Amino acid sequence: MKILKYIVVGFVFGIVLTKSEAVSWYRIYEMFQFQSFHMYGIIMTAIGVGVIGIQIIKRNNLKNIKGQPISIAEKEKGTFRYWIGGLIFGLGWGLVGACPGPIFILIGAGFMSVGLILIGALLGTFVYGVLKDKLPH
Repeated sequence: MKILKYIVVGFVFGIVLTKSEAVSWYRIYEMFQFQSFHMYGIIMTAIGVGVIGIQIIKRNNLKNIKGQPISIAEKEKGTFRYWIGGLIFGLGWGLVGACPGPIFILIGAGFMSVGLILIGALLGTFVYGVLKDKLPH
């Protein structure tokens, strides 16, 4: 029964992303063409909420659902890998018009052709898992 709350949050998140048009291929295309502020506004809002949320967690020593203190590890140094990873992620996002979250939302909305994108994303994740130890981190 615990999983029900996660399912409800997932549905609400999916509805919010759909209603805000964050899963719209056209909005994503506009963003990568620098024709509209819409997606940048959504992304900046998410970053702002995340920064405020993390600061609240750190300053108030909040605990997780099991009563254990929430520990947020410091980010490792090294910007090169983040630039490369972001570039690969952005290219994939731009080519298919969907990042990982909207893939599931679009499938749930009935766009079954997005299943091919999901297979590609899972395959890419699998390949990274296989090669992870051989890559320079």
